[in-house]
Amino acid sequence: MSVIKELSPDKKRYYTALSDYIWDNPETAFQEVKSSEALCSALEDNGFSVKRGIAGIPTAFCGSWGQGKPVIGILGEFDALSGLSQVPGSSSPEPLVPGGNGHGCGHHLLGVGSLLAAVYVKEYLEANNVPGTVIYFGCPGEEGGSGKTFMAREGVFDGLDCAITWHPLDMNTVATYTTLANYQVAYHFHGRAAHAAAAPFLGRSALDAVELLNTGVQYLREHMIPEARIHYAITNAGGFSPGVVQAEAEVLYLIRAPKIADVKELYARVCDIAKGAALMTGTELLPPIFYKACSNIIPNRALAECMMDNMKAMPFPQVEPSWNTYAKELFRTYQDNIAPMKRAMIRPGTFINTAGIYQMLDKMVAPGSTDVGDVSWVCPTVQCNTTCLSAGTPEHSWQLVAQGKTELAHEGMLYAARIMAGTALDLLKDPAILEEAGREWKERLAGEEYRCPIPKEIEPRAIRVTAD
Repeated sequence: MSVIKELSPDKKRYYTALSDYIWDNPETAFQEVKSSEALCSALEDNGFSVKRGIAGIPTAFCGSWGQGKPVIGILGEFDALSGLSQVPGSSSPEPLVPGGNGHGCGHHLLGVGSLLAAVYVKEYLEANNVPGTVIYFGCPGEEGGSGKTFMAREGVFDGLDCAITWHPLDMNTVATYTTLANYQVAYHFHGRAAHAAAAPFLGRSALDAVELLNTGVQYLREHMIPEARIHYAITNAGGFSPGVVQAEAEVLYLIRAPKIADVKELYARVCDIAKGAALMTGTELLPPIFYKACSNIIPNRALAECMMDNMKAMPFPQVEPSWNTYAKELFRTYQDNIAPMKRAMIRPGTFINTAGIYQMLDKMVAPGSTDVGDVSWVCPTVQCNTTCLSAGTPEHSWQLVAQGKTELAHEGMLYAARIMAGTALDLLKDPAILEEAGREWKERLAGEEYRCPIPKEIEPRAIRVTAD
């Protein structure tokens, strides 16, 4: 393993200030103008060659340094979530901007931590004058947009020998499990307006069609594989006048399953239910609006073991008493709202979990989704999690947003950068690890080639209503 030294106080302030700037300017999928430009400027300040607007996405970019093989990609995210604005450091829900955006998944930390890892690798290549290329990928729209999937469709990650990333969490671990693939699709019904009291028989309710679609999908749930999930949000209920038969209505669906083939099958069944709902109500079902999709993660044990060795070699920073005090205050607000998998990992009386978790869980299917999955189909990919949050913090919550500028969040981000950089340096120093990772990756694919789940004609579009 390659032990990476901690930063000087001045450099710590530089990177924590950058993450705080992105936290202060929360931007949702494909609208991350300020965040992407701040990261591009930081790359340029550190000597990287930057390309903006890659894959036809204005807020997607990459910064590269070096030449020759191996080519190591480091993935960064920086998008926020709608409706999660929150005062920092608070222990009660208190929006900064009512209805505003907030970093409810810690991507302000993710983007900066990955950038710092790329800088560490660049400095090593430069100081030792050895062959190798490091590329930082600025990946927009992970939440509800699958930015990396669009980027993979355009060949952005082709030519990488591997990709490395991380995610803020409430524990230190290496993610060795797979995830659920998904489709996100909107169904819009067109009906006929009428006076709901004087002439309801002349109307054709689009809202009725949406409700029948949702009811039909409820019955479908019994007859799909246990790992699959189907979620929906009514994005247009037809207005605010109950005295009018609603002529327009729309519902957005997120369909998840372990493999894209499973998702595709479920999608076809949901489409059939939607057609039936239109027939039952005498309304018109418009062509479904396909927003995005993402693939399941292909785990890589060889890379994960390398990353775990680096995590074990670099202990997590000392926990300060003040961090525990705030963590305990927050824990009281969500102690009844902790996912079972998280609860099983929390020791009684522990409010900050800094112990490393090193189990290999590559056969486990995590219930969430991520567009990192599409990168893992293109090249061997590895991801770690580091403790940036109090134990049990629910994702996509005001409590997570409130912790985004704490010392714990900053230290967890800097720690992740060191782990990722140490992993990358090991791969540069020992080609055998990359060779083994490549062999394993091909074995797991078993001859199957990557096919982007997003049709070629679909373009990235901003959406404010869902999250992965």
